[in-house]
Amino acid sequence: MTLNGWLQILLFCGIVLALVKPLGSYMTRVFSGERTFLSPVLAPVERLLYAAAGTGEREEQHWTSYAIAMLMFNLLGVFVLYALMRFQAVLPYNPAGMSAVGPELSFNTAVSFVTNTNWQNYGGESTMSDLTQMAGLTVQNFVSAATGIAIALAFIRAFSRASGKAVGNFWVDMVRATLYVLLPLCIALTVVYVYLGVPQTLGPYVEATTLEGAKQTIALGPVASQLAIKMLGTNGGGFFNVNSAHPFENPDAISNLIQMVSIFAIGAALTNVFGRMVGNQRQGWAILASMFVLFLIGVAVTYWAEAAGNPLMHAFGLGGGNMEGKEVRFGVAMSSLFAVITTAASCGAVNAMHGSFTALGGLVPLINMQLGEVIVGGVGAGFYGILLFVIIAIFVAGLMVGRTPEYLGKKIEAKEMKMAVLAILCLPLAMLVFTAIASVLPSAVASVGTAGPHGFSEILYAYTSAAANNGSAFGGLTGNTPWYNITLGIGMLVGRFLVIIPALAIAGSLVAKKTVPASSGTFPTDGPLFVGLLTGTIVIVGGLTFFPSLALGPVIEHLVAIAGQTF
Repeated sequence: MTLNGWLQILLFCGIVLALVKPLGSYMTRVFSGERTFLSPVLAPVERLLYAAAGTGEREEQHWTSYAIAMLMFNLLGVFVLYALMRFQAVLPYNPAGMSAVGPELSFNTAVSFVTNTNWQNYGGESTMSDLTQMAGLTVQNFVSAATGIAIALAFIRAFSRASGKAVGNFWVDMVRATLYVLLPLCIALTVVYVYLGVPQTLGPYVEATTLEGAKQTIALGPVASQLAIKMLGTNGGGFFNVNSAHPFENPDAISNLIQMVSIFAIGAALTNVFGRMVGNQRQGWAILASMFVLFLIGVAVTYWAEAAGNPLMHAFGLGGGNMEGKEVRFGVAMSSLFAVITTAASCGAVNAMHGSFTALGGLVPLINMQLGEVIVGGVGAGFYGILLFVIIAIFVAGLMVGRTPEYLGKKIEAKEMKMAVLAILCLPLAMLVFTAIASVLPSAVASVGTAGPHGFSEILYAYTSAAANNGSAFGGLTGNTPWYNITLGIGMLVGRFLVIIPALAIAGSLVAKKTVPASSGTFPTDGPLFVGLLTGTIVIVGGLTFFPSLALGPVIEHLVAIAGQTF
């Protein structure tokens, strides 16, 4: 580890924290229906979209209606994207003449982008036409991110409203998230990326002759526009197969920094939106503090492990850091930071190959995903994910003092606890059950490219990434098979919607409860004690659930490497 590396990490943290209040203030005004500087341009478009949807900005929905609208919209997205890939060979804007995508891969990809996962069992530049990339994948990058923001807002209203039956309007929340937040920021980021050298064209691929005289096809396309939303919306799916390790997607250190900040920006700012809407910004800062404690621990462990290098090399008397699978442009520090950011934020974009990290360096991204979308998490999803742990932490605190737990004046009772536990348990269900089956199924094991515990980690990482709606991977696994395409797709659906539905049920229950005033027995939730309780609850729940599987993978891989054993 170097001082320069830590200064770069601290610079990133400083920029993110500096954006929290201004971005949080702006989003609060947007979702409260207040006028913003973009209203003169976007308000007419907003009203037109409401008219097309048959709704109005003052019309609100019960949580069940909100959930049904969300589910139907996303189901339609799966069908449209599936059809687009199956028929792309006969559709326009296909300069490289891409053939139709197979049925299992189309299912996996459609589910992946609709659930904000962006797991890719294909190479973008060799599989998807420009039309599929733009009208299919990029559109889903916007609306899947907007869906996550909408669910977070419904949860926030459950605590900010004194009493009522409605949690908002899904169509209004999604339209405002897209029009006023995602679209303007992505337009600005696209211009910046083009300036930095990222391609944005509908022209044909370019033929080049190498120094050796061989012919090479250089893929081009509308890269910058997809790059902007894949980062800002914590989607992660790259236009190119190697994602943000490709120089066309990530030309230099400046673009790398902008991409990392984009991944965290909205998720971190939503904590400030929460604080403003409940009338106490300290509540939002407390949640953000818990997120950053977990994040900084992960960065420190990963950076240390990658800077120290492979223990196997030390066992043979050789030293040095681990540069395998990393771009020289970014080095160990920025590759480690990017890996922790992208798995903490449920983004999945990569600028280095996680499968080439050391055992402990690869352990942290796994843990980040297994804890659920709570360390900033996916846009919106991270916030409602950590609120589930807040409910459990408050319940534990209430048990310790023998008092009915409450959070922001809302009593946490049996129904809320059941729904929170259900939402949290669905993730290990999808991650561990599918991992166990794939570890003994011959056709699934045949896709594993590495022997020993690292091979097990490849399977565990795949299902963890799918259920956590992350999308990154250990590169040694061949995922484009019927088994993995179908089961990973099921894992993505479980990880997305079996968390959202209980979360909305909790929101619907809490919004109907009257706010009770704080008393001398009320547990304070805006100070260091609460931050410690919340952080500890997340770590303990995650540790008890996933430690056995981690012990079979990265932990034992590290121990045998120290002993000098290879597989």
